[in-house]
Amino acid sequence: MQKLPQRLVNVKVADKATALAAVAGPAADENSALTGQGRVLVRASGTEELVRVMVEAPDDARCEEICARLVAVVEAAG
Repeated sequence: MQKLPQRLVNVKVADKATALAAVAGPAADENSALTGQGRVLVRASGTEELVRVMVEAPDDARCEEICARLVAVVEAAG
């Protein structure tokens, strides 16, 4: 198993369900674009009003770019 750069951002939101619905499509698109060279995971916290955005990508720059795009979607929706 190859270790990849990883970025995890916790985004405070007013409504987890709305934020998750808004980011589901973009997260799937980003995951597909990685073509098996990384992964994207977006999930709601079970105890706080947070949405967690986790990205693994082949290099730090790409990891940061993808994460920033998804965090922006969550913030706009939440």
